[in-house]
Amino acid sequence: MFDLLANVMSAPPLLVPMDINIDPNTNGLPGINQLRTIVGAVMTIGLILSVLALIVSAIVWGFGANSSNPHLASRGKIGVLVSCGAAVICGASVTLINFFWNVGQSV
Repeated sequence: MFDLLANVMSAPPLLVPMDINIDPNTNGLPGINQLRTIVGAVMTIGLILSVLALIVSAIVWGFGANSSNPHLASRGKIGVLVSCGAAVICGASVTLINFFWNVGQSV
């Protein structure tokens, strides 16, 4: 057993390829600019729908609080939190992706 361990420890180190640089290609595929436009439009729609959900949830929360209906008020609170979370994710998606891309590049 010790002979096997000695053979493994004395084996030459594995060769790894050096200096591989692969970057995103912005003009490699047709339609990249249109895809960026579509993604930007979807982000805008997501933010607009988040604002709409926030308004509707705040109204439901207000009706629930005024009518002494705790179920309705709690649903309104949850809706406000979910719509705010959705807006944060839509607004910060580009920054989050860039952050994790940079973290991945530094590994």
